[in-house]
Amino acid sequence: MSAALFALQDVEVRFGQVPALRGATLSIGQGERVALIGANGSGKSTLLRLLHGLVPHASGVLLQSAPRSRQAMLFQRPHMLRASVATNVALALWLRGGGWRAARRAAHEALGRVGMTDLAARNARTLSGGQQQRLALARAWALHPEVLLLDEPTASLDPTAKREVEALIAEAAEGRTLIFASHNLGQVKRLATRVVYLEQGRVVADLPVHDFFHGPLPEEAHLFVKGELA
Repeated sequence: MSAALFALQDVEVRFGQVPALRGATLSIGQGERVALIGANGSGKSTLLRLLHGLVPHASGVLLQSAPRSRQAMLFQRPHMLRASVATNVALALWLRGGGWRAARRAAHEALGRVGMTDLAARNARTLSGGQQQRLALARAWALHPEVLLLDEPTASLDPTAKREVEALIAEAAEGRTLIFASHNLGQVKRLATRVVYLEQGRVVADLPVHDFFHGPLPEEAHLFVKGELA
């Protein structure tokens, strides 16, 4: 069993009086590839933000051995600075400490890994959705994270961009822990080794990917998968 990077015991997250996570109990080990699935509002995004320290928990126990400085999170619609593609990557590195020249050099290396060297001088806000996700991956890659947290990273992309970004995610996840939310069950099968199904803020199923798609499931999870595959 790999060392636990995150361990949750009966964790609850609330936004005002509205519970977003309820009694969540979960452990994620180093090197795992965990897919979070469920309907909109099931708690997937909240769980990712909780793990990344963006939202607090109201009760329960959350333990983590992965420092936030060694994590990178990608959102469905990544924020782009009104600056060049290269500066969007370099600034993230520079803010971590070190000189600007070294940050620029590392940024160009990261852009090369996602095939965007020729766009380095372009304003990042003029990029297509697929290009912005590739840039967000380069920005994350350059930080050399131990953990990648992805929130529906290909949901708003066209089929070609989805394939390109998914291939980059698979490459970026090598040797790292990957935790991602997705509605794309084919993508879950390709990228994940484990599936966590959430409904109304509760962890309903937590299984290896093969068992999730080929074994018996709780009724809620079964109906969700049946509906997504219909």
